[in-house]
This record gives sequence, C-alpha cells and structure tokens, in this order.
Amino acid sequence: MTETTQQPSGAADAPSDRPVPPVAATKPVTRTHHGDTFTDDFEWMRQKTSQEVLDHLNAENAYTEAVTADQEALREAIYAEIKAHTVETDQSVPVRRDGWWYFARTEEGKQYAVQCRVPAQDTGDRLADWTPPAIEPGVRLDGEQVLLDVNAEAEGKPFFSLGGMHVSPDGTLLAYAVDNAGDERFTLRIRDLRTGQELDDVVEDIAYDVRFDRTGTRVFYTQWDASWRPYRVMVHTLGTDPADDVMLFEEGDPGMWTGFEGVADRTQLLIGVGNSEVSETWVVDLPAEEGVQVPAPRLLIPRTEAMLASVEPFDLDGRRHLLIVHNRDADGAAAPNGVLSLVAEDEVADRTAWRAVLPHRAEVKVDGVMVTSTHIAVSARRETTPRVLIGALADLAPIAAAEAGEAEARGEAEAGAVVGMAFTEPEFDEELYACHLTWASWESPFLRLAYTSWITPARVLDVEAETGEVHLRREVEVPGHDPEDYVVERQWATSSEPGPDGQPVQIPLSVIRRKDLVQDGTNPCLVYGYGSYEMSMDPVLGVARLSLLDRGVVYVVAHVRGGGELGRGWYEDGKKLAKAKSFTDFVDATRHMVDSGWVDPARIACHGGSAGGLLMGAVVNLAPELYRACLAVVPFVDALTSILDPDLPLSALEWEEWGNPIEDQTVYEYMKAYTPYQNVREVDYPAIAAVTSLNDTRVLYVEPAKWVAQLRRTVTNDQSTPLAEGGSPILLRTEMDGGHGGASGRYQGWKDTAWEYAFVLTALGATERIDG
Repeated sequence: MTETTQQPSGAADAPSDRPVPPVAATKPVTRTHHGDTFTDDFEWMRQKTSQEVLDHLNAENAYTEAVTADQEALREAIYAEIKAHTVETDQSVPVRRDGWWYFARTEEGKQYAVQCRVPAQDTGDRLADWTPPAIEPGVRLDGEQVLLDVNAEAEGKPFFSLGGMHVSPDGTLLAYAVDNAGDERFTLRIRDLRTGQELDDVVEDIAYDVRFDRTGTRVFYTQWDASWRPYRVMVHTLGTDPADDVMLFEEGDPGMWTGFEGVADRTQLLIGVGNSEVSETWVVDLPAEEGVQVPAPRLLIPRTEAMLASVEPFDLDGRRHLLIVHNRDADGAAAPNGVLSLVAEDEVADRTAWRAVLPHRAEVKVDGVMVTSTHIAVSARRETTPRVLIGALADLAPIAAAEAGEAEARGEAEAGAVVGMAFTEPEFDEELYACHLTWASWESPFLRLAYTSWITPARVLDVEAETGEVHLRREVEVPGHDPEDYVVERQWATSSEPGPDGQPVQIPLSVIRRKDLVQDGTNPCLVYGYGSYEMSMDPVLGVARLSLLDRGVVYVVAHVRGGGELGRGWYEDGKKLAKAKSFTDFVDATRHMVDSGWVDPARIACHGGSAGGLLMGAVVNLAPELYRACLAVVPFVDALTSILDPDLPLSALEWEEWGNPIEDQTVYEYMKAYTPYQNVREVDYPAIAAVTSLNDTRVLYVEPAKWVAQLRRTVTNDQSTPLAEGGSPILLRTEMDGGHGGASGRYQGWKDTAWEYAFVLTALGATERIDG
C-alpha cells in the first residue's frame, strides 16, 4: 500500500512565520456493506499503540498550542474567574448511613475531595437524629475520621478516578474502586477503617460500583466484557483469591447493559439488565448470616414483557411489595411517559395484579421512585422541569387491597392528587429550575433534594416527608455572583421537520444572558445542545459559564429532539430513523436566535460533547454558514464506522439508539447520510476545536482525529489566518492521560474549560468583560 500526503488548504500561501498543521498520511482501506463501498484514508489512526499515531497526535497538540498561543492571557483570566467564583475549601452536606454521617471536604490547592465521616447520635428524636451536623471549612468535628484522602491516593499518578465506594454494615471496612488510566477499568481494594491498613484483597479490571453484602464479608462488583460492556455480577469473599470469585449473574446479549443496586431496606440486591428500549429485573435475597451462600437471582420482570421497568421493593402490611415504573399497561398498550404501579412481589408475574398509583399522562413523565419506611417519593418531569412528588406509604394500602380495576376507576384529581392517593410537591419561585431527589434513607424522616437553576447556586434541601416543610441545608457559595445580574427566558423555535403527526413542533430553548444586554442584534451567542439517549439538559448554574455571560455572550441551550425534556415521545422522535431531527432542530434553534434580534448572525458559535459532538459535526455539515466557531468535545463524529464494528467498545449497545446498520440497509443508508466524517463538504467551515482523550473508551480518540484530517483537506476557507483576525483553523487537542471526561482533578478541569472558552470567545470577538 502506497502512502500519500496532501497539502492542507491555505498552507501554501501561509506566511512562513505562522504554524502549519500536521499533514496526515493517507492509507486507503475499504469496507463494503449492503453493496456500498467506502474508502477510508485515515483508519490507520485507530492503532493507539502505534508510534506513528502517537507522533501524529503529539504534532496536532503542538500545532494547536502554537495556533492558540495568543489566547493564553484570556485562558488565565477565565481560569482566575472560575477560581474566584469557587469556594475552594468547602464541604458537602452529610448523609447518614447506620451510625455515621458521611461527607466530603475539599481544600484550597488540592485537586480532589477528602471522604470523611463522623459518628451520629440516637436520642429517640427522629428529626434531631436525622438532622445533619453543620460542617465548617477547616474545622474538624469530634470523632471525625478520614475514609479516603483522594489527593494522597492520586499523588504521583497521571490520572485518578473513583469508580465507587461502600462501607460495610458494621462500619469497619471500606471497599473502593480506582482507575489510574482513564479507561474506566477499575481496581477494587478493601481498607480496614480501624487501622487504616489495606487488606490483601485486590481485584483488577472491574467496572463501576462496589457493594458489601449484609454480613460485610462479601463484595459485589461488575465486570466488563471485551467490548467494554458490563455483563457480569461477581461476588468476592474477603480473604480469598479473586480467581475464586463467584459469578452471580451473566448477560450474554451484547446489546444489553448489566448493573446492580441495593434496595431501601438492604435485604435484597436488584440486578438490572437493559438498554434504551427493553429491560429485565432480577432480585437476590441477601443472607443475614455469615457463611450462608448467596442464592441465585430470581427473575422479577422478564425482557419478554417488551418494556422498560424500574423496581423498588419494600414491605407493606407484612407482605413484600414492588413499586414499578413502567412504560406498558397491563394489556400491552404503550405508556411512553411511564406508569407507577403497585404489586405484591409474589404476584408480579400476573400483569392484571398491577395496580396503578400514577397513571399515564401525556404531559407528565414519571422517571423513578424511592421509598422510605413511611413515604414514597416520585421523580417526575412536567413542562421540561424535573420535580419531586411526595406521598404517604400508608396510602398505598387501600390500593394494594383493591380489586383489579378499582384503583384505576377512582379517577384523577388536579395535578398533585392522583389515583388512589395524594401527592405534594415542593414549590419554588423560579420558572426554569431543576429539583432532583438525591437521597432517601429507609429510616429517615427527611427526603434529600437538590435544587438549582441556570442562575441560582445549587441548594441542598431536606423535606420533612410528613409535613412538607423544607429545610435549607446548604446553598453553594459563589463569590462575586449576583443572580439579579442575569435573565433566563424560555423561548420556542418552530421546527422545519415535522413531528409524528406531520405538524411542526415547538423546540424549547433556555436563553441565559446578562440583564444589561440590549436587543440590538450585535451580541455574540453560543448555542449548546446534546439530544440523545433521552438525556435532558436540565438547569444548573455553571460557574465557568459566567465568564461567557460576563463578556456579553447570549448562552442558549437548545433542547432538541432526542433528549428527554418533553417526555418519551420527544426522545423517540429524535433517535434511529428520526435522528436527523436533532440536527435540524439545532439549526432551527440557531435561526430562531438570529431572528430574535438578540444576536449578531456573524458571531454565533455552537458547542456539544460526546453524542452532542455528533450533533456538532452534523450541524456544521448541514449549515456551516450559521456558525463562526464550533467546539466539539469528545465528539462521536465517525458513528457509522464505530457502530458497524461489533467488536469496538459499546457498539452493540448503540444499536438501540441509532439502529443496526450491519443488518438493516435502511439504517446503514440513513446513518451514512448524516455521519459527520463521511459527509464533510468542500465549503467554508467555521473554526473548529475538537477536544478528545487518548484513553476514552466511550468515544475513541480516532473519531475526532480522522474528522479533523478530513476537514483539513476539504475545507475551502483560509486556514492560515489567526483566529483573532477572522481565520477559521481546524484544531485537534488530545489529552494524552485522560478518559471520556478529560483529565482528572478539579484544577486541571478548570484549565481545560478555560482553554475551550477562550477559543470560543476569541472566535466571537468577545474577549473583554462588559462589567468592567
């Protein structure tokens, strides 16, 4: 095979003192599917251990560093602003488990948190005993212990990630999982908290999450398969050789993901198997005594039911019951936004025995449920906003006792009062916010909520389940930030592509800006989007985003189809053979902002990461003229190549999101028509920064590397003019020690964000703060 090279566009006329981008060798390879042959000149970059590949990535990094060297002062300013808006010595709100309060401390100058605990009190006053202690920066409490100083664990290592930690029921042992490469393959270790010594138990190459059993003598963990899919649940007995660990469960379908979780009263372990379209649930009854073998899992809800279901077991009137959130009614009819049902565990196989607690609603999405000894809490979404509904456990008793059909026949009251029982919902004074249920202990009288908005700092709230009274436990301090300086608006863009009924849909936009901006069509704008996997881009105050807003940028979140903001239908109308609607929605959102009079059409940038990076690649192919710059972080831009290879990490799991192009020619042709790498055109592209990580196992570095090489030889506009002077360079920046989330450590994370935002602000000509 003969190697050839090509001169990048604009390089021949570039002044001799300006950086010249690396020229990627072309080594054509072909693949054929469904009678269609594609020639890939850059597939050789997939050889991660090849010195040629490493040299190329390092050359790209050097070029990127040279091209953006003039942004260093701006990067330093943004980094300083993030730092100034952050209380570096801080602490979390404690969470109680058994006789201890668990929390984390962060200290100024340190990259990672320190995991701590302090003894709890049991006075007989439930409210007092479950009210978390006040933790002050730098002040140690009586009896405070350090469980894990992550800074010490990470010292001398290029990367550090904690993949889970769990304390034994008697509080004496800590199981934790660490990753020092960024590839999400963790090592399980056990620490004796009485002595601080590590036990000899070390298990390599595990997946996320670890958990002790009820006796504290065994640890559950999951294993990856060769394609980076968690597929086995394993049991390790302390003091034994990991080679003798017992396989509790194995899932053979490459399109299904496996995980586990404990139940509220800790008597069982749930094993969940599934993907975006179907699930299966197994239960393990955990022995209470040492030496008793862990029994085989029992099947609760088989995948043959062809539905998604999540399960919460608990005891009601002395009988084991299940609360189930599911998306199919008893007769098999679709209930895409979810139904909450109640059934006795021993009757779960009889669908006619399932009693509706929350029936299906077109305007409300039911996402999940938690249970305590006295109450249930439902996570729901209405009008794009995540909310929490609270009801009394006792109110389930008449529903459980009802004959089939009686509960459903009782009818609905207004929002907040539903079939068979009443729910309350905490109220807030902002229109666009996010309220998430984060913790519910079986014994606690409180439910822990997380509240935030686009401009309000995060709050930790404890709600008294019995009375509904809300207790503010903490509001994150953001020095120098005044929410009154900013405005958040909900705007709606009209889609160019119709919904399932053939009519245009309204695309929700969250628009954040400084209050003092003028609607004169001169403001810079950054449009952000994701639009996949039913993930919702919910409100959150991003401290780094303030550096954009304070330079006059109108920040827009386009809640495009493929996300979950408007319920299951919003997701399903933006996946598989409707995926392109995510792209057109984003373009329509951008054009809406142009027409709004708020932004300068020549000063718009777009931003997305991972599947949102696919969105970016597709958008700049579709409408490159709309954008001055594009920031694509770990972008999934060679989607068809990846999904055609079932041996690549996670490929088979992706078939439920995008379709299976191996078996289905229609899917193949549809994906080929939008996959960014295969649809780069000979047009003027915006300035592009593709950011990736060498050890990313979710979106391999090779995808943006190939994309950048293809863009460079195809783009028709000048590549040599500096970004600050109106040029549109195509850049690749690879973190050589990071994973899907980039480098580890909060300070390095701030630096990475500062680099990305400096690129965008330079392209938009918005480098100066407008607030002085």
